Amino acid sequence: MTTTRRNLMAGLGALALAGCAGTGPALAPRPAPEMRPVANPAFDAWLAGFRARAAGAGVGEATLARGLRAAGYLPGVIERDRNQTEFTRTLEDYLAITASDERIATGRQMLRRHAGLLSEIEARYGVPPEVVTAIWGVESRYGERRGDIPVVSATATLAFDGRRGPFFERQLLAALRILDRGDTTPERLVGSWAGAMGHTQFIPTTYQAYAVDFRGDGRRDIWSEDPTDALASAAAYLDRMGWRQGRPWGLEVRAPAALAGARRAKRSVPDWRAAGVTAAHGGALPDHGPAALIRPEGAAGPAFLAFGNFEVLARYNNAVNYVIGVGHLADRLAGAGPLRAGFPPDEFGLTIDDRKELQSRLTAAGFDAGAPDGVIGSGTRAAIEGYQRAQGLTVTGEPSRALLARLRG
Repeated sequence: MTTTRRNLMAGLGALALAGCAGTGPALAPRPAPEMRPVANPAFDAWLAGFRARAAGAGVGEATLARGLRAAGYLPGVIERDRNQTEFTRTLEDYLAITASDERIATGRQMLRRHAGLLSEIEARYGVPPEVVTAIWGVESRYGERRGDIPVVSATATLAFDGRRGPFFERQLLAALRILDRGDTTPERLVGSWAGAMGHTQFIPTTYQAYAVDFRGDGRRDIWSEDPTDALASAAAYLDRMGWRQGRPWGLEVRAPAALAGARRAKRSVPDWRAAGVTAAHGGALPDHGPAALIRPEGAAGPAFLAFGNFEVLARYNNAVNYVIGVGHLADRLAGAGPLRAGFPPDEFGLTIDDRKELQSRLTAAGFDAGAPDGVIGSGTRAAIEGYQRAQGLTVTGEPSRALLARLRG
């Protein structure tokens, strides 16, 4: 179970970034049309077979009746599962979203609002408030995007589909056992298209193994407006994975260009010092145990020393961008500044400031590119296409320096 969540989430990326975690409150689910059940006789036959297997595994008949009554085949889940590559982002884009000014400001508000609770969680599990809050921010935008898709239908659809059938059948069985235990109801058992649930996006098997009832009220409720159990569960999970209290996840550094980054190649801090690695913020390079040098964008981008807690965060989601995103957001919530190193221009020769300007100018010209965050997504590409079409240009939807120059006039 330790690797279950890690392997799934590394494949999915950070769901909240792309809206995969839903668009509405968890207690008022309104899934998109493609996330509503459609008739599928083959799915119905599969579900009947699963019901017999679940009964044989000890799930009560009353739970099966309640839990599977509204289960249906969701075509949108399969579409999302087949098109995950659209959510792949560079580290620069990823940080522009996860550590945006808005997300930092909201995170600091949440730290203040839940200061007492987060202190209690730290006292019990040893995980700092800013780390727990950063996970919350990345996973569900501090509870704004907990998911609105019925978990039973989502996991049943993926189990029936068969690409990762055994894995998702285990998730479906675990979801039914959550109902059997009485932690929530079928109506409230909602989450992302892949079954990740609540404020901190636990999949059902991880919930079963690690979720906690922090106040002792008899339920482990990660779905409600109150984030208590969800935040405590995230900390409990990290604690079980080996979180080292008082140690950082990592540190931005400056490193000679000749030094390659390899996540598994760990050295002692004295060795890294001898190799010319220094702290990006200045001062002595702190020693928090063996560390790996990581350069997600190569020698032209920022470099990090990843300490032991980096790998603990990777148990939550094994993607390097995710771990750096959570770690950097946690640092910003604790008062640290932006990264010292910049990123090289993108494949179109544009810096992030160029891309922000492009978005702003497109919007000013009447082609809504959304918030000027420097991330070229579907909205920006649609705005570019609209502008190109209106100007009689070849419609590509791609940014360029020539396009930016034209918009500048």
